Amino acid sequence: MPESEGLRNEEEAERLHEPRGIPLHNIHRHDVVIVGAGLAALSGALEAAKAGDVGVITKLFPTRSHSGAAQGGIAASLANEEEDHWEWHMFDTVKGSDYLGDQDAIEIMVREAPSVVRGMEHMGCPFSRTEDGRVAQRKFGGHTKDFGRGGPVLRACYAADRTGHVLLHTLWEQCVKHQVRFYSEYYALSLIVKDRVCRGVVALDMATGEVHIFHAKAVLLGTGGYGRAFSITSNSLANTGDGLGLVLRVGIPLEDMEFVQFHPTGLYPHGILITEGARGEGGHLINDKGERFMERYAPEKMELAPRDVISRAIQTEIDEGRGIGGKGYVHLDLRHIGGDKIRELLPQIAEVVLKFVGVDITKAPIPIQPTAHYSMGGIPTDLDCHVLADGKGEILKGLYAAGECACVSVHGANRLGTNSLLEAVLYGRRAGRALAQEAKGGLPFAELPEEAAEPTLKELEWLQGAKGEEKVADLRTGFQEEMMAKCGVFRDEKDLSLLLESVKEYQKRYQKVGIKDRSKCFNTELIEAIEFGYLLDFAELIVAGALNRQESRGAHARIDYRERDDTNWLKHTLAFKTDEGIRFDYKPVTITRFKPKARVY
Repeated sequence: MPESEGLRNEEEAERLHEPRGIPLHNIHRHDVVIVGAGLAALSGALEAAKAGDVGVITKLFPTRSHSGAAQGGIAASLANEEEDHWEWHMFDTVKGSDYLGDQDAIEIMVREAPSVVRGMEHMGCPFSRTEDGRVAQRKFGGHTKDFGRGGPVLRACYAADRTGHVLLHTLWEQCVKHQVRFYSEYYALSLIVKDRVCRGVVALDMATGEVHIFHAKAVLLGTGGYGRAFSITSNSLANTGDGLGLVLRVGIPLEDMEFVQFHPTGLYPHGILITEGARGEGGHLINDKGERFMERYAPEKMELAPRDVISRAIQTEIDEGRGIGGKGYVHLDLRHIGGDKIRELLPQIAEVVLKFVGVDITKAPIPIQPTAHYSMGGIPTDLDCHVLADGKGEILKGLYAAGECACVSVHGANRLGTNSLLEAVLYGRRAGRALAQEAKGGLPFAELPEEAAEPTLKELEWLQGAKGEEKVADLRTGFQEEMMAKCGVFRDEKDLSLLLESVKEYQKRYQKVGIKDRSKCFNTELIEAIEFGYLLDFAELIVAGALNRQESRGAHARIDYRERDDTNWLKHTLAFKTDEGIRFDYKPVTITRFKPKARVY
């Protein structure tokens, strides 16, 4: 792959108008450039590599991507252990989304789910097995039999409590086999977009501090979520929503940003994920009075109700003084499951809880609290993952998005557990196949503008020399704590209005930031400043969207508008960031098989 080493042919460089400020050896050329290296990105890279030259830009080594932290399972109606059907899976996903999920996208996901899992199995993914050797399946919240009329169904395919880890490593190995070129520890700074065509990416080599350009026929964003907008989160330090910041800065709206999932079982006080698989295996939620309190909130499904229902139940118990010892947590009790079964099915959870809070889960309950976990909204795309420039039907040529950074929308107002790994692998695969088709069709390299890197270089120069009095770490900590307090499990107009003004104040303070580290090599202070700038851009849309949507739906719970309002709010939000402030537009929800009705568990 000689071209991946840079454009070394002077005649070719002249024809492509070498961008000002970037040396020739820092210009790379691939048919497809992918930003990110989680499940969606690697799935897309693997498919695209079958038809062209693929380069992957990632700020982490690929196997450190946050997809590897997913624990409980990946959903598919394999029916390996009991009867199941894709139609049941679709109903559960639509109902779980509080009827805001687009049913055409959901149907694609649930119908293709078995082929995704079998495909991963054939690549060598080491799933847990039944006694007769088939992929093992466990129960998960919101997944039911017979269109919700039956009890929980065995649908989550798993590998003990390390499912994301084994999926990620399997795809990484396959990408290496198919000669995908990885640029590890490169940080994407901007998209190169001109005349509504994406032509590549500007990135920073963190090891040298040099800026590079990645010229491409098409770009796929698989940059993950933004849990680090909140102080209590299950997300890794890298989940700062960079992809959302990239598209906002080229004028693309974001969709349904008000819908942020809080996972009900984050380890107190850290927020580290305690997999839903722990409840799937029979764990009980207990308050300070020793009650299994879910019988008050979801009497039929109990601990296997959807995540938004359980998070609100836990937060209510805490707010009403029934947290353990009156504190901000309740207990997840697994002791009755038995030590041998815990060590077989939940070994990672046992290790994490012991190391972080000193609790042996075979002998004592786990302290848990709701934790910021997943973003249902994101970059608007069509069913083949083309990014929609207007959020509706206008495709921005050459730009794709998949996984948690994207909004297709299969999760609507609330995601069911195990559908995230499924969406990431499946829609990453769809994006890769679409990219492969374009590559086969002879899609040309659009010309690189001479000014491609200039705005990015100017901003980088400003940050590198910033001598203001504000510290990035202090700003970030204060901001995250305010987001958690005022835009968490429960929300209201007063708190959201105050928070919106606070976000704007943080944006002003960010302009007075100071960077003390002047080094070029792995300047983490500089990277954190860039990440925080992205975060401030899109967080304003989360808060403004939450204030704007005057109803409660799925994970968006307004205590001043407690009911779902299908008459006024059965629609997707599109939020545009303009010089005059946030502008909202809307588009209808695609409804095919299942009409909205009361959501009861």
